[in-house]
Amino acid sequence: MSASLGFAPDWPAPARVRAWVTERGGGRSTGSYATLNLATHVGDSPERVAANRSLLRAGTQLPAEPVWLEQVHGASVLDLDRDAAGAADGAVTTRAGVVCAVLTADCLPVIFASRDGGRVGVAHAGWRGLLSGVLPATVRALRAPPADIIAWLGPAISAASYEVGAEVRDAYLERDAGADEAFRPNVRGRWQADLYALARASLAKAGVGAVHGGGFCTYRDADRFFSHRREAPCGRLATLIWLAPSDAADSR
Repeated sequence: MSASLGFAPDWPAPARVRAWVTERGGGRSTGSYATLNLATHVGDSPERVAANRSLLRAGTQLPAEPVWLEQVHGASVLDLDRDAAGAADGAVTTRAGVVCAVLTADCLPVIFASRDGGRVGVAHAGWRGLLSGVLPATVRALRAPPADIIAWLGPAISAASYEVGAEVRDAYLERDAGADEAFRPNVRGRWQADLYALARASLAKAGVGAVHGGGFCTYRDADRFFSHRREAPCGRLATLIWLAPSDAADSR
């Protein structure tokens, strides 16, 4: 796979599991979409987005075009074994060659795999999606015991860069007083929100203890990542996961 298009997550995934996270370089778009924008809804040229998607598929040896979701900051999860692409913020599959995908530019992408290598999924988790329960919804959709699922947290805005109003914190505290630990007051009378901490807490409550990744900041790392908060309008990164055929597990 082409390193110029991104990187493979560092996590103990089963042999059949393939995953990839794009960065902002290696594509055809220009301006604030430069260069590997993969979203059609942000104002970029449709022709350039199509070219970027073609580059992604070839450069990462994808087995098929990713199933692009219409993301709505909710908790709906599609089972791609039976559902067509549509409005959702998560997707799961047990079928080899089906590429689950989400697009982000500050929100948190989370990938999942069952330890037996038979099920994978992905979720788009901004603060609204986390609050709505998109991560436990994805865990349920995988139809595997939560203790048998591993997760990886991809590039998102860090707590140091993510300022929110009191209404966001209050919404979380109404659901769970323990969420207070994910918010720190700043000198402007607002709050720094930790999406990674909120995600880990949500996954723990769902029974998923094996959580890897985290530690990125899309806002601060402008060379690698798009950030809506830093430069809207801007492009979107893709986080992808799929299963290789069982007889290809040793060729990763």
